[in-house]
Amino acid sequence: MWKKVVSSVVMGILFGLMVACAVNPVSGRQEFMLVSEEEEIQLGRKSDTGVIKEYGLYEDQRVTAYVGELGLRMGKLSHRPALDWHFKVLDDPVVNAFAAPGGYIYFTRGILAALNSEAELAGVMGHEIGHVTARHSAQKLSKAQVAQVGLFGLDIGLSVLGIPGLSSLAQMGVGVLFLKFSRDDEREADSLAVEYATKAGYDASRMADFFETLQRMDSREDKSGLPSWFSTHPSPVDRESAVRSQSRQWQQKTGLKNPKVDREKYLRVIDGMIYGNDPRQGYAEGGVYYRPGQRLQFPLPKDWKVNDTPAVVQMMSPKKDAVILFSGVPGQSAADAAQKFVSKTNAKILRSESRSVHQLPSQQLLSEVRSSQGTMRVLSYFIQKEKQVFAFHGMSALRLFPPYEKTFQDTFGGFQELKDPRKINVQPNRVRIRSTGKTDTVENALKALAVPEKRLKETVILNGMTPGQTVPAATLLKVIEYGR
Repeated sequence: MWKKVVSSVVMGILFGLMVACAVNPVSGRQEFMLVSEEEEIQLGRKSDTGVIKEYGLYEDQRVTAYVGELGLRMGKLSHRPALDWHFKVLDDPVVNAFAAPGGYIYFTRGILAALNSEAELAGVMGHEIGHVTARHSAQKLSKAQVAQVGLFGLDIGLSVLGIPGLSSLAQMGVGVLFLKFSRDDEREADSLAVEYATKAGYDASRMADFFETLQRMDSREDKSGLPSWFSTHPSPVDRESAVRSQSRQWQQKTGLKNPKVDREKYLRVIDGMIYGNDPRQGYAEGGVYYRPGQRLQFPLPKDWKVNDTPAVVQMMSPKKDAVILFSGVPGQSAADAAQKFVSKTNAKILRSESRSVHQLPSQQLLSEVRSSQGTMRVLSYFIQKEKQVFAFHGMSALRLFPPYEKTFQDTFGGFQELKDPRKINVQPNRVRIRSTGKTDTVENALKALAVPEKRLKETVILNGMTPGQTVPAATLLKVIEYGR
């Protein structure tokens, strides 16, 4: 009986797929669409929670208010003016900007440091708004559902019978951010960016200047901090020339005679912005990981790769066959946090004991956890420091675990309170805005502002300029004030 019910539901879904259409806000044409605007907004809201948890917000009221005000103004000029738009600045050094469905737009402090005018910001902002107004993510999700129509239909059929389903649109969450846009989507977003920025009164061709800056960043020998905007926004052929041509057309169409650039205004806003990784949130030095904000430290395994994010510190062995994860975890005590871990993972406990780690109470577990890659052996230390519980998890495949167990124990057992004022009172690098004294080449101007020779090339690029470019007197330039 249940098979007949499921079959009828699947047939109903298939019929629904053939007639599911909606009017695209940008083109005005009917298009295939399974995701309603309400579902799109719900997805954006769910994604927003994950994004903020993963990256954290940049705590600078002046910068966030500036970005938010410009974003709301441009959102009102878009094809979806009634949408509840949200513009947020993330505390991340990577050069990136992205959009979640339903009107959630994100800029990292890394991309704000790389931009050189309000017109460039308006262009990038218009591009991300364009992905939302054209419903590119919703289109991708709709196509993904068609590809999995059997699973999708079975999921609904099981739900009808009161049996837990296999998948859910709402469960996509932050995963929708990793849907790759096509070249046609990118071209359309560029075109919409030109339209929206021009309607807001800006010189939209400045977005092409920023694309060229990204290209120069991409060609640097030192590729640390390489823009993620390249990987998430594949560059169509002749992207810059298309933007410049469309900018001229829109200026003629709107009668815009003196488009705004607002370079100095923009640079004044980002003066003092944190540049690169913020050591106050955590840093590795001399084989030790320090987190000044939480006053803790622990040794790092030699030659292991460290990836530090606000949510978790990830360490990977040189052979990539063992991993250590460190993070704060929920729990009233170390034992309570350990129990929550066991319940959540269905871990098979091999050993459990209570021991102190540098006078801090801890619960230590050796367990086996099933995963999609097979059964993993996991050594876990749950350590309570004041009102917070922190967890280490060292894991590897069963047969590979024994050689790593001592490495795990040495790392976890080295956890202790950070007391050294020199390690606590570290300061981040910051963008500083300085004025040139006389007309000269950009290199000489930067040298006069005390930029060291080895930093000249990257600082020229950071200012969106080319080698040998002449800079007039009293020009504002970005320099980096180094902290630590």
